[in-house]
Amino acid sequence: MKASDVEKELKSYADPTKAKLLQGFFKTGKGEYGEGDVFLGLTVPQSRSVAKKFKDLPLSEITEILQSKYHEVRLVAVLLLVHLYQTGDSAMKKKVYDFYIKNAKKMNNWDFVDLSAHKIVGDYLLDKDKKILYKLVKSSNLWERRISIISTMHFISKNKYDDSIHISEILLEDKHDLIHKAVGWTLREVGKKDVKVLEKFLDKYSKRMPRTMLRYSIEKFSEKKRKHYMKR
Repeated sequence: MKASDVEKELKSYADPTKAKLLQGFFKTGKGEYGEGDVFLGLTVPQSRSVAKKFKDLPLSEITEILQSKYHEVRLVAVLLLVHLYQTGDSAMKKKVYDFYIKNAKKMNNWDFVDLSAHKIVGDYLLDKDKKILYKLVKSSNLWERRISIISTMHFISKNKYDDSIHISEILLEDKHDLIHKAVGWTLREVGKKDVKVLEKFLDKYSKRMPRTMLRYSIEKFSEKKRKHYMKR
């Protein structure tokens, strides 16, 4: 199995009409967050099917397909990294984690980050020093900042909220809508586990929060409570 085999397999499913729609959906125009990205036109289930077929691809070959100009080829690389991490021993987990952090800028769209950051970075850092997240959150790179907050989703699943809250505080002034959504989504998940933690955050910061961030965070609240925070 080689990287070239993956790309060949994916190209066999190419759909130019679908590709055009995806290029619009993922904002690939000049000045947009996905500027210059190229799509083959596959559905996510098709990409997952190809990833499953090549699940034994070694890291050296995954490294190569992560360099592809095609979004779906890179998506398969991300899915394979997650598989390699989840099925690997402790040494392999560290190897995949180190590779991921080194190539964080290659996770260059929200779907890549959201499918992988919590499963690799979050899982690996659960019982370790989290300082890398506080470095990434201050990065000028959008995707590194998104990795920092999405990684904490794994901590939330283990009833640990401190880093989600602290990183959300750092990102309050972020200008990008994709960060507003990611933070709001993360805070919503905190609230589903412990609503008092979320309400404490909202009572302190709701007036400062970008509207998108606030709307996402209160999505599971009652209409009365949503109106209360949206008025503030």
